[in-house]
Amino acid sequence: MTKEQVLENTINRCRERHIILPTYKQMRNPELIPQKIQDKLKNIGLWDLNSLNLFRINWKNEPIDFGGGFQGVNYLEIPPELTGVKARIVLLIGKYFPTGAHKVGATFGPLVEKLVTGKFDPTRQKALWPSTGNYCRGGAYDSYLLGCESIAVLPEGMSKERFDWLHKVGAEVFATPGTESNVKEIYDKVKELLAERGDEIVNLNQFEEIGNPLWHYAVTGPAMEEVYNSLKKENDKFTGVFLTQGSAGTLGSTDYLREVYPNMKVCAGEALQCPTLLENGFGEHRIEGIGDKHVPWIHNIRNMDMVAGIDDNPNIRLMRLFNEPAGKEYLINELGISPELVEKLGLLGISSIANLMGSIKLAKYYEMDENDFVFSVATDSMEMYQSRLAEENELHGEFTNRDAAVSYEADLLGLQIDHMIEMNYYEKKRMHNLKYFTWIEQQGKTVEELNAQWYDENYWKSRYAKLDEWDEEIMEFNERTGVLKEYL
Repeated sequence: MTKEQVLENTINRCRERHIILPTYKQMRNPELIPQKIQDKLKNIGLWDLNSLNLFRINWKNEPIDFGGGFQGVNYLEIPPELTGVKARIVLLIGKYFPTGAHKVGATFGPLVEKLVTGKFDPTRQKALWPSTGNYCRGGAYDSYLLGCESIAVLPEGMSKERFDWLHKVGAEVFATPGTESNVKEIYDKVKELLAERGDEIVNLNQFEEIGNPLWHYAVTGPAMEEVYNSLKKENDKFTGVFLTQGSAGTLGSTDYLREVYPNMKVCAGEALQCPTLLENGFGEHRIEGIGDKHVPWIHNIRNMDMVAGIDDNPNIRLMRLFNEPAGKEYLINELGISPELVEKLGLLGISSIANLMGSIKLAKYYEMDENDFVFSVATDSMEMYQSRLAEENELHGEFTNRDAAVSYEADLLGLQIDHMIEMNYYEKKRMHNLKYFTWIEQQGKTVEELNAQWYDENYWKSRYAKLDEWDEEIMEFNERTGVLKEYL
């Protein structure tokens, strides 16, 4: 079947199911969305399986469950009373995306690029989403909205809420051995499925699909810039970004930000218990959402300045401090933190807390002051981790006032600049070279492209330059389905 025939199948499917694709410009600036679509959204829930929710793939959704419009970027600034540093630490909030995590954006890019270019046929193929959690949730959601069937592959040790949700949207689910750190086992299952089913499935691997970081380059980076411009005063500086590596998709935002703030610092984080970038190491950890033991193909290592290890034990204790009744009471009654802010700490899921910890470490390392801004993201909220709170209570007993005091002093104020590397040229090259063992030896990439990623200064620029081309293809696709005309 030719690409044009596949594209015609896709166009017919979208016409039948009344599907319109948003452009990247609209996801970056939702005020550009046609007013008639905005009016329709007033009768649609944030998580509803309605294709118009594709237009809610942005950082600016009104923070309500049903019928919301668009506003400014959703963010939370964490005050010095909690961080122990003078620098202003700001996290973009992913809770108000459909599915409660920004991964619906990271999955939109890879899938839509293939739909509008005739590389994926939703009438006969399934979208395969290998992930350690939120990516396959976002992929299953986007697939449903785009009229595609989906397959999710994720470790069996991930939270119960993830599996329950995937079954609800009708995804075919495969649980692989291990937990967050067991990415190779996911790849092995993908290879097995591809061998068994061949052309029936299309693998949309978040660790190699350029549509993942491109979405963050187009949408997340500008969102951080917009928040900074709304908050900054004279003498303030956009000083740094901290993000756990994960698939490296969100780090694509820093490729955009580097163009705007060339002197900023970019720090990538990983679990100390699995120090792949730090020590070429391995291990197991509990910070769900930052799968590791390898370097993603889409990670532009040359754009980084630092790596920091995040200890998962303090991370889990902070989860309890922010969410258990005794923890909240301690923060309000003994530290004087506003009840409103304490309630909002539930917007930070486990990897989001790791991003907060890394942001504090980055601020301490460079001795930042009140004129410095550090940005990160809260990928998801505690909505997907209530079972983890129950498990901790079962293992360690009730979280008490004393536990809260110890966690606050040790796990927040006590964060140090240990397990951090300020990268020189050869540290970066060492980490980049780790891609060889996963991608060339196991996944069929070429040494030539690996070298191009390092030596060719146009390699990454040329990938991100596809943004305007993809928007044009989306607009042409919508023109051919004819559905958009109803809303103009």
